[in-house]
Amino acid sequence: MKFSKFISYFFHPINFPIIGTLLFFLFIPKFIFKPQEYLIIAVIFIGTYIFPILLLWLLKRFEMIKSYHMETIEERKFPILLFISIAFIIGNWIYKSTIVDILALFFFGYGLSLIFITLFLYLKIKISLHTLGVSGLIGFLIYFSHFYKINVIVLLSALFVLAGLVASARLKLRAHQLNEVLLGGVIGIVAQFIVYAIYIM
Repeated sequence: MKFSKFISYFFHPINFPIIGTLLFFLFIPKFIFKPQEYLIIAVIFIGTYIFPILLLWLLKRFEMIKSYHMETIEERKFPILLFISIAFIIGNWIYKSTIVDILALFFFGYGLSLIFITLFLYLKIKISLHTLGVSGLIGFLIYFSHFYKINVIVLLSALFVLAGLVASARLKLRAHQLNEVLLGGVIGIVAQFIVYAIYIM
């Protein structure tokens, strides 16, 4: 149980956008100036990590949510709408820079997946944001490696193992039903593939 809690907290969905960004700049061919790279990383870190943490803290302080995992359907609706806005704002900013278009797709993919999640909330189905987060990163790395012709098979293998651990942890903690965990995984990958398919058309 302690290991499951560790996995759930350490691989919280809020961590995956910055993890994906750092991996992108780690593997990308070096055609971008370092100051530009640092600026993009800083904006993404503030927008997808610092700001959401402050937001969740405020929501918890004012008792709009009971925990940072937003355990109930009603608790999730408002924060997820804000996270959708953040994802598209950052994605649009990166895309307009015309420097790292593929990284912008990563955030458009997350925004799209969260829209799907919102639709399921109104059907009273609470999709796992944890499995969505890690599968979204997997989907991104698949088309990222295809676009730049980079071999990241070892990293992808490790992420698939991680996805299994995250899914198992969420089930062990009884935070989700099996279908909610599986749907999170499917939606995360499919949303990333959709935005990439639109991009290369």
